[in-house]
Amino acid sequence: MRRLIFCLGFISCIAATSQEVKVIKFPELQNKILSADAEVTVFNFWATWCGPCVKELPHFETYAENENVKVYLVSLDFVEDLEKVRTFASNKGLKSEVLFLNEKDYNSFMDKISKEWTGAIPATLFVDKWGKTYFHEKAFTKEELDNKIKSYLN
Repeated sequence: MRRLIFCLGFISCIAATSQEVKVIKFPELQNKILSADAEVTVFNFWATWCGPCVKELPHFETYAENENVKVYLVSLDFVEDLEKVRTFASNKGLKSEVLFLNEKDYNSFMDKISKEWTGAIPATLFVDKWGKTYFHEKAFTKEELDNKIKSYLN
């Protein structure tokens, strides 16, 4: 009986801390971009296989509970790697909303995110409270990200 109670408690702890990864198609992502209503909304495009992407994720996570900044971590992992992304998000304890973009043809939507996007990741789209967008195709240091967000908040 004790083992059963321990197991149930352990399972509920895991369930409470695991990160949900929401699978979306591009039109839903586009709608989130167009209806961004935080002072600054951040869409960070990344993948589990991208070293610079994984390295910068903790910088974005520092804004996960900021009331003025909404962060979406948009996974561009391959469609067949959804479980890998779920495991990664759970193991890393990601607090930001993780979106898994279920699209095979990235060329069909990249220019709708930004005409500047060559397809390289990491890439980040910032949307200010007036709907103005700022696109950066680069990995951010913590200081660079902080400075960008501060400038877009003002």
